[in-house]
Formats: sequence, C-alpha cells, structure tokens
Amino acid sequence: MPEWLIILRRLVGYLAPYRARVVVAYGAMTMVTLLTLIVPSVIAWVVDLALSPASDGAIGPPGWMPGSAQLQAWASDQGLTLLIWAAGALLLLAALRGLFSFGQLFLGVWLSQQVAYDLRNQYFDAVEHQSFNFHDRNQTGDLMARAVGDISKAQAFVGEGLLEAINTPLLFIGTVAILFSIEPSLAAVTTLPLLVLLFVTMRFGRIIEPRFKAVQDQEGVISTRAQENFTGARVVKAFAREPHEIERFDTENDIFLERRIKVIAGFAEFFPTMTAIVTATIGIVLWVGGGMVLSSEMSVGTLVGFTFWVLMLAQPTQNLGFLVNRGAEAIAAARRLFEVLDAPRLLVPPAQPVPLGTPEGRVQFENVSFGYDPQRPVLHDIDLDVGPDRIVALFGATGSGKTSLVSLVSRFYDATSGRVLVDGHDVRDLSLTELRRHVGFVRQDAFLFSSTIRENIAYGLQGRPRVDGDAGEEPVEEDLLVAAAKAAQAHDFITALPAGYDTLVGERGVTLSGGQRQRLALARALVTRPRILVLDDALNAVDTETEARIQRALTAWMRGRTTFVIAQRLLSLKHADQVIVLDDGRIVERGSHEELVRAGGRYQRVYELQLREQEEAAGLAASEVAP
Repeated sequence: MPEWLIILRRLVGYLAPYRARVVVAYGAMTMVTLLTLIVPSVIAWVVDLALSPASDGAIGPPGWMPGSAQLQAWASDQGLTLLIWAAGALLLLAALRGLFSFGQLFLGVWLSQQVAYDLRNQYFDAVEHQSFNFHDRNQTGDLMARAVGDISKAQAFVGEGLLEAINTPLLFIGTVAILFSIEPSLAAVTTLPLLVLLFVTMRFGRIIEPRFKAVQDQEGVISTRAQENFTGARVVKAFAREPHEIERFDTENDIFLERRIKVIAGFAEFFPTMTAIVTATIGIVLWVGGGMVLSSEMSVGTLVGFTFWVLMLAQPTQNLGFLVNRGAEAIAAARRLFEVLDAPRLLVPPAQPVPLGTPEGRVQFENVSFGYDPQRPVLHDIDLDVGPDRIVALFGATGSGKTSLVSLVSRFYDATSGRVLVDGHDVRDLSLTELRRHVGFVRQDAFLFSSTIRENIAYGLQGRPRVDGDAGEEPVEEDLLVAAAKAAQAHDFITALPAGYDTLVGERGVTLSGGQRQRLALARALVTRPRILVLDDALNAVDTETEARIQRALTAWMRGRTTFVIAQRLLSLKHADQVIVLDDGRIVERGSHEELVRAGGRYQRVYELQLREQEEAAGLAASEVAP
C-alpha cells in the first residue's frame, strides 16, 4: 500500500469516535447529490412540454382542428400550468437541497473541528512526554509550526474536504449512469475527453503533493528562525546584528517563496489544460447532440438536460484538482504530525513501577557511561555513592560532564551503560512522576512562566499530593511559599514590588534580572521540599554577598536531604561533604575541600587562583582584630 494512502487512512481514522455524526453527514451529502441529479431532468421536461409551441400534430379537446387558434390558446394555457408546476418542483428541490446542504456543511465543519481538537491534544501530549533527547534534536519553531499550521491543513481536509472527496466520485458515477441511459452513443463520445481530464488531474496530484511537503517543511524553518530571533532579541540588539539576522531570515523566506512558486507553477501548468478539456467537452455535446436534434433523434429538452449533466460531470472532474490540492496538503501535514506522534519515546516508563514511597535520598552511580549520541560518550565509568544528608559538589571545566551526570538522577536521560540507583532502586524501574516529585532541580538557565511570582514559585506544588505534611493541593500554604522565597533570598525584592507575590512577570521572566530569576527558580525547587536537591550552577547570576546569604539559608533546607551542587566558584563548594572533580567525563579527583587543596591537583590549582589570597587576607584581618 502506498505511503500516502496509509497516512490518509490513519488521518480518516480520527473520525471513528464520531460514527453517528459521520453517518448523518454522509447521508445528507448523498441526498444533496441525488437532488442535484434530478434538477436537469425537470429542466428537460419543461423545455419539451411547457416551452414547445403547439404543432399541427397536437392533441386537444374533441372537435378542435389542428393549428386552430383554440388549440394554440389551449396549448399556451397547458404550458403555463406546466411552468408553474415545474417552478414549484424546482423550488421544492432547492429547499430540500438547502436543508440537506446545511446538515452536510454543519456536520462537516463540526467533524473537522473535533478531529483538530483531538489531534492538538494528542500532539501536545506526545511532545510533553518526550525526553530531553527529543527536544535536543527538534527545534521549537518547527514544533510550533506543526502544532498550528499542519493541524489546520489536516483539519481542512478531514471534515468538509473528505465529504467533498466522497461526493465527487458519487456525483461522477451517478451522472455517467444517467447520460448512458439517455443516449449511450453521445455519452460515450462525451466521456472520452473527461477520462483524459481525470488522468491529468491524477498526474497533477502526484506532482503537487511533494511540492506541498517542501513548502510546509520550509514553513517550519521560517517559524524556527522567527522564534529564535524574537526570543533572543536582546542578544541580537546587544551585538547590533539586526542586518545579519534580517539577511538570514530573507534567505529562508526566499527559499519558501521559491517552493511556493513551484506549487503555483503546478496549478498554472495543469488548470488551463483542465479548463480547455471541459470547454471542448461541451463543444462536442453541442456539435453531436445538435445534429441528433436536427435529425429528430433527440428532443431539444433532452439536449438541454444532457448539457446540464455534462457540465455537472465536468464540475466534479475538475474539482478533483482542488481536492487533490487539499488532500496533498493534508497528507503532507499529517506526515509531519505523525513524525512527532510516532517518535520513539526513549524514556520508556516501566509497566509496573516500583513504589518509591518516602525516599531516604541515597543516590548511587554504578559504572555509568552516557552519551547524547551513544557513539560519543560524555561520561565514562562513573562510580559514586552519595548517602542521605550529604552535600556533594561537582567541579570541572565546561563540558566535563557535570550537568550530564546530575541529569541522570531525575532520569532526564538514560545511562548508556551501568545503573543509576535511588534508595537501591534503578531509576528505570521507578515512576517518572514519583521520582521527579522527590528531586528538586534548579538549572542555570532559570525559566519562568508568564504568570505571577506566586504561581511560578508554587508551580511544583500544583496538583501535587500531600507527602510528609508538605503543602500540595491548592491553595498553597502561604507560610511555606514565603519560607522558600526567604531561603532563596527572594522575599525582600518580591515584597518591594508594587503587587508583591502577585506581580506578573513577562515572557520567560524578562521583567526581572538574571539574579532575581535564579532566586525564584531556587524558591520553586525548595517549596516542594525535595528529598534530593540539584543545584546546577544555580547561583551563577547572583553576587557573592547574596550567594553567601543563600548558602547560609540553605543550610537548614539541606539538612536531611541529598544535595548535588555544581558551581564554578569554589566558595560555593567549600562546605560540601565531598567534592568530585570531573575531566572529560571521568572522575579524576574526589575528597573534601581541604583534602583536594592538599592533594596538589587540578582543584588545588583553581584554589590558588580563586580563594587563597581571599582567605589569607581574611585571616590577616582577623589576627589584627583579635588583640
């Protein structure tokens, strides 16, 4: 089965939950088609009986002579009566057709909206449940283009478009049957050019579908380029790179225009041909049918009705081009949607997750190796055992694997080899929701939602069940929220704002400084009272004085919890129970701050650059004050 047909069948499958409405919609469509086919026969009847003048062979009342004035007047009265009946019949047909057309149109739009609704939900659910690997490979702008543009194109076809796609062959078959029943020889001559039209239309579909796919792919590229520039507007302006970014966007927009022009060229190439074939078909009907009328083989009314039916036959045949256009767009869009829906979920949840309960917080890495690309590992043979109520600092150069290591604790990624254990349980055997509920992760890129400060801090609590007396179900306990903000040294600047905790922050927290955003992100993690706390360079945007105050406030929050701290300033690592030094994904040193300073390795060299002079100066000042 061709791929496009598989995609089409899958897309149509979204109508399955609405079978009853589908049946009614297609029943209304069938009635519209039947009523449409009846109209030309009424017109033919009127032309032959009501509009033809009385002739010498006319039959009238007894005693009336052929060609007499009385017979002419009688025929005129009869014709007027027939015209009135014909007009009434046409009005009735029009009313019925309008009623069924309304049902067809309303249900077609309703079905398309429901399918779009289901697709959006399924798409969002698929993206939300993907791992970090998926988001590493896919660009935000392209995902948004699929969520909006591609779903709209699929929606436009699966409702009204699909109804029209079914109606077109139904109307075609019904019209052909009527033509052959009236005059087989004329019908045969007439349908030959229409078969050519059908072939041209199908060829048009095969050419235009990949062109639409290319257009939609480029739409995703343009969306990504625009999204990156709108989000990074401050960086662009800081480096005065507006001309460069405009040029880059123009380049992608030129490609989009070229691909669009190819689509337009396809229409320009095929549609004049289709129109010419239809015109030629009508000419054949008038030429051959007119001769049959002159030779009395066909009545004028029959020729008029035949012409209407041929036009009716040409319409669905020509409309097939528009349907192919819409179908091609829908198939191309559905293919892009299904690429996301079918993307393998690398973090497969366990069929029967092991209950974690209330964890102690013991974290173990057993011979762990990991790589975003399995062929290029960034961590090698990591063995590490971190007990409860311990603070472990990770130190190393950029790219040494610190963030990669702590990301495995929350199972943002799976280890390529080895195991990561929490309280003796492999994280792959635990429910992701339960595991992450007990891990507070503060990243160096502090992201805030476009809502109030209160909602941002309480984000991790919303919908969270109560555990160990923690606040969870709304409303969030105010004391807990304020305590977390105070520990993160955020309470003072929050209360200084006009609306306090109800202050709205801009997109991604743009109305706040980098240090303020990081402190809110820290408060958001603390308020959930996680058993395991990960601070991934979480204080890099605050000054050293604020960092020292946060460190003191965190002491109480870290008690009884396992804490991983990543930082480049040794001041943040100095009081850790153990410091792990990473280099090129391997543990090269481990020990307390004092032990590593005495060891004379990489850590000691950084200490000489950062802290020795400060500590010696502080010691000298203390000795001068002591007397």
